[in-house]
Amino acid sequence: MLKGYKYRLHPTVAQAEFLIKTIGCARFIYNKLLEDRITIHEEAKASDGSKHKPPTPASYKPLFPFLCEADSLALANAKLHLDTAFARFFAGTAGFPVFKSRRKARASYTTNNQHGTIRIEAGKVRLPKVGFIRFTQHRGFDGEIRSATVSMTRSGTFFVSLLVEQDDEPWVPAEHKVGIDLGLVHFATMTDDDLVTEKIANPRNLRKAEARLKQAQRALARKKPGSKNREKARLLLAKKHEQVRNRRHDFLHKLSRRIVDENQVVVVETLKPREMMQNRRLAKSIGDAGWGELVRQLEYKCKFYGRTLIKADPWFASTQVCSSCGENGGKKELDIREWTCAACFAHHDRDVNASLNLLHLAEGIMSSGQGLPDELGP
Repeated sequence: MLKGYKYRLHPTVAQAEFLIKTIGCARFIYNKLLEDRITIHEEAKASDGSKHKPPTPASYKPLFPFLCEADSLALANAKLHLDTAFARFFAGTAGFPVFKSRRKARASYTTNNQHGTIRIEAGKVRLPKVGFIRFTQHRGFDGEIRSATVSMTRSGTFFVSLLVEQDDEPWVPAEHKVGIDLGLVHFATMTDDDLVTEKIANPRNLRKAEARLKQAQRALARKKPGSKNREKARLLLAKKHEQVRNRRHDFLHKLSRRIVDENQVVVVETLKPREMMQNRRLAKSIGDAGWGELVRQLEYKCKFYGRTLIKADPWFASTQVCSSCGENGGKKELDIREWTCAACFAHHDRDVNASLNLLHLAEGIMSSGQGLPDELGP
């Protein structure tokens, strides 16, 4: 099993400068290879259809000597990332690869471990062409390091993610099944097979930090472009945004790990946040919630620990159907938080009823003997 471990790096000034240069070289190679592939494709269309062999990162070094200073494996991995992007495009699972922007793209590069070039010794991690860098190893691991991805945030903070090959986690079965309804009033409403319901409060991290973010943004707007004070204001704003992101991820990681630890079968509704964010009144709150990130974390954590994750079909009427008798009561507006079934007169809390219907969905699949798929079709 391959598992990633992410740690905070504390490089010296010289080491940080080298890491920034290597990140830039990896981005340059990615963009140059993409540009040349597009050119080759256009030339092949204009000629007899014969295609030239795409260049390699090494072929650019005579033309651009600064590439010789970077880690060659970082450049090779940039090419592999582009190859993967094209493979996904031709498979129809992603759009056409786009150029990486210096300001918008994720600042990172990946290098491989070759005979101990990446290792941990005396509280430091060794990286190729950089040497030993101080880092905060807040948790250990057992296994062989396969690769390392160095990344830099907008505020200039460096991290390293070590990909480790290790034995599979021991499978420890859990007792419960749980249905999870996601929302804005409460972030999650969870009901297990003992009919115990818990409502998780929505942390609203962005909303709580909005006043401080506005103040920092206005301070940045008043600074002269290109000045040192503007750079200081930019870093301050970036740090405040990172605090919001870190708080959101901390909340989601703790919640998803708790769900996986306590339940063998997890049922979640499939939401489409991008489409839902077309509602301008709710767009900021939907983006702040992070539903998609929670589902992503549940997917890989369920895989790690031998759990079953069921994603209900987007058209599954978890809110409209009565969890007591199964009668469909029709579409309900968002401001209706409680309702009474016209058939059996059961009174429902909207979110609790939805989580019960999701739980019943898993129970129906198990009782029918159809198995437990990762995602249900229509």
